[in-house]
Amino acid sequence: MSWNDFNTADDQNSYDLIPKGTLARVRMTIRPGGLNDPAQGWTEGYATRGKSTDSVYLDCEFVILEGKYAKRKIWSLIGLYSPKGPDWGNQGRAFIKGILNSSRRLNPKDNSPETQTKRRIAGFQELDGVEFVAKIDIEHGDRGDKNVIKLAITPDHKDYATLMGGSGYAAPAAGYTAPLSGQSAPATKPNNRPHWS
Repeated sequence: MSWNDFNTADDQNSYDLIPKGTLARVRMTIRPGGLNDPAQGWTEGYATRGKSTDSVYLDCEFVILEGKYAKRKIWSLIGLYSPKGPDWGNQGRAFIKGILNSSRRLNPKDNSPETQTKRRIAGFQELDGVEFVAKIDIEHGDRGDKNVIKLAITPDHKDYATLMGGSGYAAPAAGYTAPLSGQSAPATKPNNRPHWS
């Protein structure tokens, strides 16, 4: 077989977009950008600063764990700061709160002191490797359409228990922390990084 004859090469995998609104259990991995700002609580180099916009975000990869789309990967950002105003950072904080509610099986309406404690993290390392139920969306951009994840499904959703396994509100043991990235194999970093405005 000649190295320059590609007639016998395997065909490329061609994936259609996952339908908008699909729910799936995912594992999130943060791709470190090297930015630290201890005053903001951004440590361990997890945050990334945009090259053209000066925005700050978590560059995340989500791997679908089960079902029809198992092993598919989706890349999205979680906003931390934008020079344009607080909206993007507030959306990012709301998403992280949803991830904590989903992964730690917390009722989003429960504001008891114990539950509030479980919605606090010591650092982004607690989110690296976390598993939760996500709602998959489609984003339209200059480079075409792509799947993104911007919403975590919490235990009050009717399909949560089936997707996450077990009952809806199963409070974690005291002192619960999300799994660290070292407890699961890191996902492969793609060569075609997405374009962000």
